[in-house]
Amino acid sequence: MQNIEEIYNKYSKTVYKYIFCLSKDKEISEEIVQETFLVAVKDIDKFEGKCKISTWLCQIAKNIWYKNLRKEKRYKKIPIENITEKVLFEENIEDVICQKESKIQLFKKLQKLDEQTRNVIILRIFGDLSYEEIGEIMNKNSSWARVVYFRGKQKLKE
Repeated sequence: MQNIEEIYNKYSKTVYKYIFCLSKDKEISEEIVQETFLVAVKDIDKFEGKCKISTWLCQIAKNIWYKNLRKEKRYKKIPIENITEKVLFEENIEDVICQKESKIQLFKKLQKLDEQTRNVIILRIFGDLSYEEIGEIMNKNSSWARVVYFRGKQKLKE
């Protein structure tokens, strides 16, 4: 077994990219990475070696993220000042609205896919991860990630 510093140096970026894909928030992602490695240090004896360390760490990070979501309930009130500032500084509000509409449609279509396909597409598009990195996170190979991504895109086009 590698020591925890080596594991951190090797896998912290992978865990960060994975969580950033889920949360879309830099600060939350950084906090979750730190918390993930705290849990990993505490529970290293529970790691059975049935999967890659990166997969185990990403699973821990995902569980922490879900736990944080349940705590926050994600319904925060946004002050009206923040909204008006954003509207005033946007060049073309119609474009912003159209972009948001198309994102909403994309996410609605993504929800109709199976979980693995959805995760691969999100990691590839929003996480900007390579097929090798996706394969490592999903405990598969890069060819599998490439095929799942391609098939998922085909389903989205339909």
